[in-house]
Amino acid sequence: MKVIIGQGSCGIATGAKKTQAAFEEQMAKHGVDAVLDFTGCVGTCYLEPIVDIYEDNGDMTRYVKVQPDKVEKIVEEHLKGGKPVTEYAISAEDEQFLEKQKRVVLRHCGLINPEKIDEYLAVGGYEATKKVVTSMTQDEVIEEIKVSGLRGRGGAGFPTWFKWNAAKGNPGKNKYIVCNADEGDPGAFMDRSVLEGDPHALIEGMIIGGFAMGATEGIIYCRAEYPLAIKRLENAMEQAREKGFLGKDIFGSGYDFDLRIKAGAGAFVCGEETALIASLEGERGMPRLKPPFPAAKGYWQQPTNINNVETFANVPWIIANGGAAFGAMGTEQSKGTKVFALAGKIKKGGLVEVPMGLPLKDVIFGIGGGIKQDKEFKAVQMGGPSGGCIPAQLIDTPVTYEDINKTGAIVGSGGMIVMDEDTCMVDMARYFLDFTKKESCGKCNYCRIGTKRMLEILERITVGEGKDGDIELLEELAAKIKDGAMCGLGQTAPNPVLTTIKYFRNEYEDHIYNKKCTAKACKELISFEITDACKGCTLCSKKCPVGAISGEVKGQHVIDQTKCIKCGKCAESCKFGAIEKK
Repeated sequence: MKVIIGQGSCGIATGAKKTQAAFEEQMAKHGVDAVLDFTGCVGTCYLEPIVDIYEDNGDMTRYVKVQPDKVEKIVEEHLKGGKPVTEYAISAEDEQFLEKQKRVVLRHCGLINPEKIDEYLAVGGYEATKKVVTSMTQDEVIEEIKVSGLRGRGGAGFPTWFKWNAAKGNPGKNKYIVCNADEGDPGAFMDRSVLEGDPHALIEGMIIGGFAMGATEGIIYCRAEYPLAIKRLENAMEQAREKGFLGKDIFGSGYDFDLRIKAGAGAFVCGEETALIASLEGERGMPRLKPPFPAAKGYWQQPTNINNVETFANVPWIIANGGAAFGAMGTEQSKGTKVFALAGKIKKGGLVEVPMGLPLKDVIFGIGGGIKQDKEFKAVQMGGPSGGCIPAQLIDTPVTYEDINKTGAIVGSGGMIVMDEDTCMVDMARYFLDFTKKESCGKCNYCRIGTKRMLEILERITVGEGKDGDIELLEELAAKIKDGAMCGLGQTAPNPVLTTIKYFRNEYEDHIYNKKCTAKACKELISFEITDACKGCTLCSKKCPVGAISGEVKGQHVIDQTKCIKCGKCAESCKFGAIEKK
């Protein structure tokens, strides 16, 4: 019998380490002899900590939200008594979260121990590498990727085979293949889960890509804020070297290839490939004009190819199963599957992997379970700060590069921030623009100054100081920034503003002309008032941190608006619904 505890970052954050310690203690106490191990995140982050118990015959029982106080009962009744504790087990509804997905990139996450290479080998690991280096030519590998239709999963959606072929075709003393694991979008955690849960898939994908373009060295540029991912990557690379999958003469083929990790310092702009290359060379991460493209002159002016984690993680599956099998999923132009991180006002937050072309509605409601507290779905932000907002009326939009682009958003790396009726779209645009303004490298005026001026206007609007003409000025500045910025960060920075103006212009007008926040979310534009329903219980006055509420016992209370800090504690505490937010 095996006890497997999910220990990705999400599991550890919710107490998986304490759960493991509790299992160790209780198994010793009850004399239970079972294997206790761990795995990465299976994707159901909202149910962590997760514990899977495998019987000797292969049957598995999944327990969810397993805090230490539940462990003794599981050990005593299930491990020792042989009877699963059904009240702690995953529900049939939650099981559908995974059953409705098609998992290629996430196929091993949450199922194998990411720190044991033998478990990766047991599920066919490195067979694709062996096939490539011992029996295929570079052109054959590139052709298989071309047939698959795999496009870069980092955001741009550029054909992977084309980039590999371009790097292969350019002469150079050395060639380099680079993985962009600098996942910086707020609310995005797809790459982190792969790095923590299945690091060998990335390594294998990079070996195959390196072979195809003729590179002997690979670099994984991983954000330093992912310490667990870096730890597991380093461990996986060392194990791969011990097995002969990295280093000299891989599988006796004569092909040499090795990897190293570079920890990034948290600069969002380094998601742009030329800025990433500058950082790798020890310079400040700032983009440069293209051409020349990295495929011709990249790292140290040598031919270089850059893809992200998810792109590389698809490669071993494609080689093992054939490009046609991957291309059979998705649509004609957007093939294969895509991983999305569901976050925000959604019931089932976590990772989902679905065939491209599935409608947004099926992802958000069919898999994600819909909106928290059954509130009204308002919009979803796709593509992070570089993306845009897709409103409720477009919920049937298919998730393809082409269809999402038509809305003004982008697929991006795969972040989906779900918003409900309580989300202010003006403030949401302000939040994302504040992020990109801070992350601008400052190299070009349009991005450095333009985003700052746009942010100043949005900040004025959200505090009730908007003026006639502000919307038009935002649109004018956005157009100039998109046209004048050098790299993708600046060119896409106005997208959240433009899409919210396009679909929620009424909210901007309400802020500017009526000095009201439509969603009742902007503090400076709301007020709390006590109605006739007040029973004079005094609870609200006791909860008010600034003493802004006064009144007699059993008499109607009032709020001094000059003192009120609009924290909402009064409304939360009122048992009679007598306090309204206006």
